Amino acid sequence: MSHQLTWKQAGESDDKLREFFMPALVDLGASVIIQDLQRDYLFVTNLPPVWSAGLGNAPSDLSLFGEDIAEKLRLLKDGIAETGEKSHLEVTVNADLVYEFRVQAINLTGGGRHLVTTIVDRSEERHRERLLRALLREVSHRSKNLLAIIQSIALQTARYSVTLDMFLNKFRGRLYSLSQSQDLITDSSWRGAYFYELVQQQTEKYLPENAHLVRVSGDNVLLTPNASLHLGLALHELIVNAVSHGSLVKNGRAIMVNCHRVQANGQDSLEIRWEEGLVSPARGLTGHEDEMLKAHFGSTVLERVVPASVNGKARYQISHDRITYSLVFPMDHASE
Repeated sequence: MSHQLTWKQAGESDDKLREFFMPALVDLGASVIIQDLQRDYLFVTNLPPVWSAGLGNAPSDLSLFGEDIAEKLRLLKDGIAETGEKSHLEVTVNADLVYEFRVQAINLTGGGRHLVTTIVDRSEERHRERLLRALLREVSHRSKNLLAIIQSIALQTARYSVTLDMFLNKFRGRLYSLSQSQDLITDSSWRGAYFYELVQQQTEKYLPENAHLVRVSGDNVLLTPNASLHLGLALHELIVNAVSHGSLVKNGRAIMVNCHRVQANGQDSLEIRWEEGLVSPARGLTGHEDEMLKAHFGSTVLERVVPASVNGKARYQISHDRITYSLVFPMDHASE
């Protein structure tokens, strides 16, 4: 919406003013006000709608912009004494509109010194800057959290590793797990990761030709970034254990992974359940084998680290014919 007023004081220079300023207005979307040394308005065009109601037969800074902005403009213009001097200020209107006022003293041909005020809408630019600052703060916060997780993984992996090669092998796998989960989180603009995609991404690397051996069912909820990272780490430990110690490919019995809503401690919660069959119920596991399967950092992740990160509870069981893992946590860590 464009508003334009001209007065006889501008005289014959009015057409020249139009010819000079209008191309700039089209390119910049700016408003232009020209005043004489007595601060009388000679020309105003393209005034933003928020101030257009103040236009009348003899507009002024006060009638257009109100007392607060008019006083700021007065102080700004009082400080401009010589031709070529200029200054600027930004004002916020209605909490979300930001305008920059640029004031400069110029000499108009045959008209002497005048004040030219250009008004530029900076609302979108400032909005992007606020979003960028918020984004950078979020990046910093998430980076610190991720580094803390990595530090914990490194320390615990070293604690349960007998050799350097064992440490490097396990540590690389866990870092890869985190990076895969982080990719899903980033792709969703940091909203999190969907359960089905998280399971697929954490397991398909270890079953390149047997993806059908992991079957996912239940609610495909969107997990928060924190829950996605930690659940991804738990899934990594479970699938590595299944491939390394179980009989997944040999017996051809698919791992069942399920997510469903439950009531726990009087609140809406989610239960993530992993169920993996072992080679044969008749064979069973010896006590030594049971201890070997659980006495590593994986069980620490599954039974302590992951549940603590989502304010939940976990149960990791190895019986004679199956391995089960159940994680229950509040719906606060997930959404539809």
